[in-house]
Amino acid sequence: MINKIMTADEAVAGVKDGMTIMVGGFLATGSPEVLMDALVRKGVKHLTVIANDGGLDVGQPAGEFAGKTSRGVGKLLDNHMVDHLIASHIGVNPKINEQIAEGTLKYTLVPQGTLAEKIRAAAYGLGGVLTPTGVGTPMETEVDELGRTKKVVEIEGKKYLFEMPLHADYAFIRPSLADKFGNYMCAKATKNFNYVMAGAAKHTIIAPEKIVEIGEVNPDIFQVAGVLVDGIVEGEKRWQI
Repeated sequence: MINKIMTADEAVAGVKDGMTIMVGGFLATGSPEVLMDALVRKGVKHLTVIANDGGLDVGQPAGEFAGKTSRGVGKLLDNHMVDHLIASHIGVNPKINEQIAEGTLKYTLVPQGTLAEKIRAAAYGLGGVLTPTGVGTPMETEVDELGRTKKVVEIEGKKYLFEMPLHADYAFIRPSLADKFGNYMCAKATKNFNYVMAGAAKHTIIAPEKIVEIGEVNPDIFQVAGVLVDGIVEGEKRWQI
């Protein structure tokens, strides 16, 4: 069996300036922090990041769970590593608006369900998806996040937007539990984008909270097959869910 266990630095060694990466998580819940830290150490620049949002800034959220460091994609933004953020929400992390105002960051907002389905289409090898979201709005004539022309398709008298798949060079995912082949599952709110991103990139890297031997747990609990996973990184700390 291929040994997929590697260090975080080994896992991001192939990430180059200008690449496109996907990062799981929803306001950093379910984001692979150990991999974000490794990217910061590597110092890559000009990334296009596909994620639900821009993660969290220092001190967010308020109260007892306030972070002493940024979380998720927020760590990449702190270090000005992102040129283009493709996300469904940018209103929480103030770094986003600051960098947009500075002219150092471009963003493209994609409706959350549409974003998920465009990623899923890439993972499953589909040519795209049809959605009524955006019909009758400027989204009909705007190009998409990669500059591709959109199409309106009419089926049985109802109009849909044809949305093309979103691919990436790397997908960075945080499972709650995985075995050493890479079969994994995510608990509670961490499911978010951590399932649909598997297989949507050339390389899928996971940083599980816990890793077990193959056959140690009932395989029926796993939601994603390890055949989609290229690397497994240990050391992910437990965060609130």
